[in-house]
Amino acid sequence: MTDVARLAGVSHQTVSRVLNGHPNVREQTRLRVRAAIAELGYRPNRAARALVTGKSQVIGVVAQNSTLYGPASLLAAFEQAAGAAGFAVNVGSVRSLDRQSIAGVVDRHLDQRVAGLVVLAPVVSAGEAVQQVPAGVPLVTIDGDPQHNTALVTVDQAAGARAATRCLLDAGHPTVWHVSGPGDWFDSAGRIHGWEQTLRDAGAEVPPLVPADWSAASGYRAGQMLARMRDVTAIFAANDHLALGILRALSERGRRVPDEVSIVGFDDVPEAAYFTPPLTTVRPDFDAVAKASLALLLRQIESGARSDERHTIEPTLVHRRSVAAPS
Repeated sequence: MTDVARLAGVSHQTVSRVLNGHPNVREQTRLRVRAAIAELGYRPNRAARALVTGKSQVIGVVAQNSTLYGPASLLAAFEQAAGAAGFAVNVGSVRSLDRQSIAGVVDRHLDQRVAGLVVLAPVVSAGEAVQQVPAGVPLVTIDGDPQHNTALVTVDQAAGARAATRCLLDAGHPTVWHVSGPGDWFDSAGRIHGWEQTLRDAGAEVPPLVPADWSAASGYRAGQMLARMRDVTAIFAANDHLALGILRALSERGRRVPDEVSIVGFDDVPEAAYFTPPLTTVRPDFDAVAKASLALLLRQIESGARSDERHTIEPTLVHRRSVAAPS
């Protein structure tokens, strides 16, 4: 920083004010300091700054080691939002979101003096572990257990499922079958609830639930069973990868989509528009979830007090060509 000040012809304090975005710096001076920073390749030492100011610019994230589209997209969106706010993100990945695994990652984050913690906790087993985070640590859970008194940001899974189910009923189908995600995921439970409640509200029969995991292979196995049932004309898949597997199984049995069977997915993966046919699906706003989570965490960091605020982000239904009236 001293080198930057010397090159820019300003004081050490002025460089500090520019780096911290202080408004009381003339624009010409700010530009001169920025030019010196660029010329020297200067990078602030976050660890040293934390020791001097007592404030860390690093956020610790606990996430499951997963390539699933939803969690991976949420993590990427949060890293981008945090970076835009001037924070670095330290991600601690765990194989399983259980008490012991989460506790280990949390301890490592706290040892590194992070400013706060964000836990992507979409499964039941993570609930107890999150409760063990020390009370003085700013904390936000994403897709966590709504029964716990921690700050929470989540997609309205039930609303998305209602939109998907309603879309199929409005097309004229007498009922809708549901291929669900794993039973221990809150996302899955919310989508089951929305699907079932929409059918009951419409006075439609509620078919047996078809349990699966989140994979295309699991969707394919479920689709093989459903393809043999001629009365199945509408399917709501709990995510787009399940829908992809179902589409293949229906095709192999000669069940045309959407002429004979209509299908709606969830997540709006980038490939959904290129399925055959292009998939009607529910799109969660991962960017909105990330920004709401970051804002909630930063308020806790500034106030020094843990909160139990809740924010629910509404998803949207994306209409494509996989839904039609029953033949």
